[in-house]
Amino acid sequence: MTDADLTAQALSDPDNLPLTEEELARLASARRVRSVRARTGLSQQRFADTYRINIARLRDLEQGRTRADSALLAYLAVIEGEPEAVLRALG
Repeated sequence: MTDADLTAQALSDPDNLPLTEEELARLASARRVRSVRARTGLSQQRFADTYRINIARLRDLEQGRTRADSALLAYLAVIEGEPEAVLRALG
């Protein structure tokens, strides 16, 4: 089966349509947010409280309902790399 055949078959199945670029981006963002939080060992609520992220936004991000913007992705990178520095800065 060729790539074109696979694509045509996927597009013909209304219950299993290929993901859009936006959907793929949201899923990648969700995976990144969950990964950083998991490395801290904190629950969603505790992570949100500790790092001052709105809990509803965190849940939406982790569920792939919204996508993290560049500022939040940068913040997550700092949390991941230097969590103690973030905690000191937040006082």
